[in-house]
Amino acid sequence: MEYSGIITMEPGKRGGKPCIRGLRVTVYDVLEYLASGMTHAQILQDFPYLTEEDIRACLAFAADRERKLEILAA
Repeated sequence: MEYSGIITMEPGKRGGKPCIRGLRVTVYDVLEYLASGMTHAQILQDFPYLTEEDIRACLAFAADRERKLEILAA
């Protein structure tokens, strides 16, 4: 999934953390909700300005970041 048009980073917003469409909801927020057991439907109900595509973009962003993670030798 192409997330570049959905996940934005602005220095003055939420400390420059990756956010959804310039909103104050971060990728971390959405991942934390999912990790705590919330379903996509529950997230969308609590945050009606988010979309299913926004949630998938957060997951794609996290997967891409994980893929690029370098393991540093100790």
